[in-house]
Amino acid sequence: MQGRKLFSLEEANACVPQLAMRVERLQRAALRLEAERTGLAQERGVDPDLVDTADLLRARPAVRILIEELDALVGEIEETGAQLKDVRLGLVDFPHRRDGEVVLLCWQFGEPEVAFWHGEADGFAGRRPLPGAQRARWLQ
Repeated sequence: MQGRKLFSLEEANACVPQLAMRVERLQRAALRLEAERTGLAQERGVDPDLVDTADLLRARPAVRILIEELDALVGEIEETGAQLKDVRLGLVDFPHRRDGEVVLLCWQFGEPEVAFWHGEADGFAGRRPLPGAQRARWLQ
C-alpha cells in the first residue's frame, strides 16, 4: 500500500469533472474499437471474440490510433491515482481512509459526485452510500 495515493472525498470530487470527460471519450473510443472488431468479424464470418487485437491491427492498421487513444486515456486516469474498474459502466474507484481502514470511494459515469464507497474486496456490488452525498437516482 505504500506509495498509493489516498483521496479525501473533496479530492475525489474535484477529479469528477475531468474524469467525466475522460471516461466519456474512453467509452466512445471503446465503442469505435468494438465496431471495428465486429465489422472485421462479419467480413470473415467469425465470432467477434475470435478477432484479437493483432488480427485487427493487421487488417485495419488505422485502428492503432484508436488503441493509442484508449491507452492514453487510461494512463491519464491512472496517473491521478484513481483506479479505472470498468470502461463500459464508467466505474472509477479512489482509495480512501475511512475509520482507519483503506476503502474505495466509488464513482460511476453520470453521477454528479462521488456518493458511494465499498471495501476493497467488495466491488461494485458492495457499494454503500456516503452520508450526506447526493445520489443519482437512475444509476443505483
